[in-house]
Amino acid sequence: MNDLELTINSTKTLHNGVEMPRFGLGVYKMTDREQAVQAMETAIDAGYKAIDTATVYENEREVGEAVRNSSVKREELFITSKVWNTDQGYDGTLRAFEASLERLGFDYLDLYLTHWPVPGKYEDTYRAIQRLYDEKLVRAIGVSNHHQPHLERILAKANTKPMVNQIELHPQLTQGPLREFCAQQEIAVTSWSPLARGRLLEDAVLAEIAAGYNKTIAQVVIRWHLQHGLIVIPKSVTPSRIAENANVFDFSLAADEMAAIDGLNQDWRSGTNPDDIKG
Repeated sequence: MNDLELTINSTKTLHNGVEMPRFGLGVYKMTDREQAVQAMETAIDAGYKAIDTATVYENEREVGEAVRNSSVKREELFITSKVWNTDQGYDGTLRAFEASLERLGFDYLDLYLTHWPVPGKYEDTYRAIQRLYDEKLVRAIGVSNHHQPHLERILAKANTKPMVNQIELHPQLTQGPLREFCAQQEIAVTSWSPLARGRLLEDAVLAEIAAGYNKTIAQVVIRWHLQHGLIVIPKSVTPSRIAENANVFDFSLAADEMAAIDGLNQDWRSGTNPDDIKG
C-alpha cells in the first residue's frame, strides 16, 4: 500500500486472511473503571477499530462494556486479549480464555496471545491457543514478547503458526532482526510502548521533523510505525490525546526522515526483556 493511502481503517491481512486493523487503542494500566470505559468509548467514537487488552490489565469487563455502549457493531471491532503468565500451560490457558470471554461478555475473540514466553510453559500455552482457533473461538492467534528462539520452538511444532507477535518496539528499540524474521514467517508485528513511555518526547531529531509537518512528536512516531508496516496501539485515557494519536493520516514521512528516526535506535527497553522471564 502507498503510504499516502493509509487511513484509520487500514488493515493488515494476516496469513489466515483475517484483516487486522493497523491502528488501535492499548489499554494497559487503565484500571479506573469509569475512566477506562470513557477512554475506550471515546476511541471507538473517534474511529479506532481495535482495542488491545489482557487478563493482567484487569479491564476486560470495561472493554466489553465500552463495546456494548458504542454505536459500532461488535463484528466491526477487533478485540485482542492475552493469557497471563500464572495461567499458562495447556489446561490453564483454556480456563483463562473462558474466564476472559466471560469478563468481556463476548462469544469470540478476534486475537488471543501468549503474553510472555514463560519457560517450560509457553509451548503448551500456544498449543492450547491453537485449539481455541480450531474450535473457532478466536479469529486469529499469536504471541507477545517472543524473541526469535521462542518463535522457532513454537514453529517447529505448530499446526497453525502465529499470525501476530506483539513486541516492545519504538525508535529507540527498532527490533530490526526480529522484524525481519517475523516477515519471513508471515507473522505480523504489533508495537507496544510505541512512544517509549514518553522518552522520545524531548528528542531533537523528532522535534525538527514534527515541526516541519506541524505535528507533535507522538504523531510523527505513530506515523513512523505505520509506514514501517507495523500495527500500532498507542494508549491514552485523555480524550484530546486519543484524538491526536489518530490524527496521523494526513501527512507522510519522507524516506530520509524515516531513516533518521531509524537511526535513533539504542536497543533500549522500557519493559522486561523476554529472556528474563522466569518459570
